[in-house]
Amino acid sequence: MNDLILILVGALGAVLTFYVSESLKQGAVRASALLSLIVGFFFYAFPEILDPYLTKNIPLVFAGTSFIGMVSAQVTKSYGLLAIAGFLFGIVYINKSYFFDGYGGALGTLACIALLATLGIYDRGTESIKTIKGIWLVKKDIFKGKDK
Repeated sequence: MNDLILILVGALGAVLTFYVSESLKQGAVRASALLSLIVGFFFYAFPEILDPYLTKNIPLVFAGTSFIGMVSAQVTKSYGLLAIAGFLFGIVYINKSYFFDGYGGALGTLACIALLATLGIYDRGTESIKTIKGIWLVKKDIFKGKDK
């Protein structure tokens, strides 16, 4: 159950940051910093509300996925893709190796990987759909007189 909560927080962090950045016109850095500060302060002030595992990891996951939400609106305007990237971040975060503990940049690197993987899979799927539509249109043009 704890892992599911972290995955959901991941999706929420990415989407909320993008919303505050783009819809409320606060900018990516301000949106990420403000939301991460609120979440981090909340769990610092009230550590007994949830399980200690969640109290420790929710602020980290939220801060990491807020990096995903900092993506430019020119790259994506889809809240769904950001939520998927946040889900992916949460899944990888839960299963990450502790071999890299103590090295800086892990959350940002993981956010970059999750976002690029999501956008890459989406773009590849879009290209496949365009290819199928193109083949269908060519077939339709070639055989248009033979339907009768």
